[in-house]
Amino acid sequence: MAATTHTVTNQAPPLVGYDVFTADRALAEGIERHLDPALLSTAQEQLSELGRAAGSAQAREWGFLANENPPVLHTLDRYGHRVDEVDFHPSWHRLLGKAVSSGLTTAWVRPGGHLRRAAGFLVWTQVEAGHGCPLSMTHAAVPALRADPELAAEWEPRLTSLVYDEGLRPASQKAGVLFGMGMTEKQGGSDVRSNTTRARALAEEGTYELTGHKWFCSAPMSDGFLVLAQTDAGLTCFLVPRVLADGTRNSFAIQRLKDKLGNRSNASSEVEFDGTWARRVGEEGRGVRTIIEMVAATRLDCVVGSAAIMRQSVAQAVHHATYREAFGGKLVDKPLMRNVLADLALESEAATTLALRLAAAYDDGSEQERAFLRIAVPAAKYWVTKRCTPLAAEALEVLGGNGYVEESGMPRLLRESPLNSIWEGSGNVQALDVLRALQREPLALNAFLQEVGLARGADYRLDGAIKGLLTELADLDGIDARARRLVERMATVLQGSLLVRYAPPEVADAFCASRLGGDWGSAFGTLPHTLDLAAVVERAAPRTD
Repeated sequence: MAATTHTVTNQAPPLVGYDVFTADRALAEGIERHLDPALLSTAQEQLSELGRAAGSAQAREWGFLANENPPVLHTLDRYGHRVDEVDFHPSWHRLLGKAVSSGLTTAWVRPGGHLRRAAGFLVWTQVEAGHGCPLSMTHAAVPALRADPELAAEWEPRLTSLVYDEGLRPASQKAGVLFGMGMTEKQGGSDVRSNTTRARALAEEGTYELTGHKWFCSAPMSDGFLVLAQTDAGLTCFLVPRVLADGTRNSFAIQRLKDKLGNRSNASSEVEFDGTWARRVGEEGRGVRTIIEMVAATRLDCVVGSAAIMRQSVAQAVHHATYREAFGGKLVDKPLMRNVLADLALESEAATTLALRLAAAYDDGSEQERAFLRIAVPAAKYWVTKRCTPLAAEALEVLGGNGYVEESGMPRLLRESPLNSIWEGSGNVQALDVLRALQREPLALNAFLQEVGLARGADYRLDGAIKGLLTELADLDGIDARARRLVERMATVLQGSLLVRYAPPEVADAFCASRLGGDWGSAFGTLPHTLDLAAVVERAAPRTD
C-alpha cells in the first residue's frame, strides 16, 4: 500500500457561516446602548440578517472575485465614439446591490439612521472594502444637496432608494442612483482653493459649463458627481450628471483608472471636463462651505471603514489562533500570543466604540452634539485610520506564512488599511482641522471636554490623562508642529472615556493601563501581564456556532 504523503492537519477552517454582527460584541452592545428602544428589535433583526450574509461563503467569494477582476475602462466604442464606461465583475454589482437594499445609503431619511447605517457599513464592508466608496459618496451627497432645496427634492429620493439600478441612463428613468465626488486636482491636492477647473454661467439660471480636470474622481460609473470649480466669485460646488435629461452623455472623459496599492475593486479615475453641463449647488464662491457636510460624513465613514478592517483582522487572527496548535497546545492559550491578540482586540473595540458614538451624535443632531462632532470627527479620523495599518500587519503575522498568502484574505486587508488615512484629508489635514476648531470654535472644545469628563473619577489613569491633556491644550507654543501628538492624546482620552463607561472592566482596565497609563511597549503584544487578557480575547472571538 502506498504511503500517504499529503494529509492536511492543523489548519484553521475558513471563517465562514457566522453572523458578523452578533459575533461582534462591541458592535452589538453599541447598537443596544445608543439606539432608541422602540427601534432596537427591528434594527437588530436587520443587522443580524446582513451579518449572516456578510459571514457567508458566498459573500466571501464575491469579495475575492471583485478584487481579482478589477474594473476595466472603455473610452471608445468600436466606431471610435467616446463612451467612457467602466465594466465591473458581476460580484461588484452583487456587493453593491446587497448594500443598497440593506439601507446603507438611507441614513438621512429613517429614525436612528446614522447609527444603523454605521453598524451596517461596519458589518458589510468587512466582506470587501472597495465598494464602500460609492456607498459613502452617495450617502454623503445628501447634506450637500440640501443647500439647494430644489435639487434635494429631485435627487434625494433617488439617492436614498433601496434599489441598486446599474447602467448609464437619465436619472429620471432610474429607481435609484449613486453619486461620486471630484475635488482633487493635480496642482492642488488637499488645497482645493488652488483648483483651476473653471465654470462659465449659461443662459438658464443655475446652469454652467465646466472646463478642467480632476486628478482623483471617485466612483466614475456613478449617475452624478459633486465637484468644485472656480467662478468669478470663487470656488463653487456643482452637480454634474453623467447622462443628461435628454439621454445624451454629458462631457465626462475618463482619461484613466488609477493603479492603486489596494482598493482594487473600486474604479478611482482621472477625468476631464470640456463644456461639461452642471448645476450649481449653493451660492457662488461658497463651494467649500457647501460641500463640507459631505466631507464630514465621508470622514466618519473613514473611521467606520477602518474599524471594519480592524474588526475583520482581529476576527481572523483570533479564529486562526483558536484552531492552530504549536508547541504542545493551542496558539490562543500561549501567554505571549494571548497578549498580542488581546492588544489587537483592545484597539479594535476602541475604534468600534468611538465610531458608534460619533454616528449616534449625528442622529441626535442637537447643538451640543454638533459641537462635539466638530472636534471628535477629525480627531477620530486622524487616530483610528492611523492605527489600522499596524493592526492589520500584526494580525496578518498571527497567521504566519498562511497570512502572507492571498487566499487567506489578510494581504487584501493590509493593502486596504492605509487608504482611509489618506481619503478625505490625510493626517496633517485632520490634525490642523482640530486645531482650527480649538482656536475658532470654543463650543466645540467645551462639548468635547464635557464628553470626556463623563468618566472622570472612574479610573485614575484616565483622570491623569485628562489632566495632562488640559495642560497641553493650555500651551499654545509651537502648537502647529505638535498637532499630531495633541490630537492623538485627544482621541485616546476620548476612547478611554467611552470604554470606561461602556466596556467590560477587563477591557477598560487594559486600555487605560496601556494607552493612558504608559505601561505599554512600541508593538502590539506588550500589555502588562497582570491584566485579564484571556477575557479580552474571549470577548473578541468570532462565534461561528
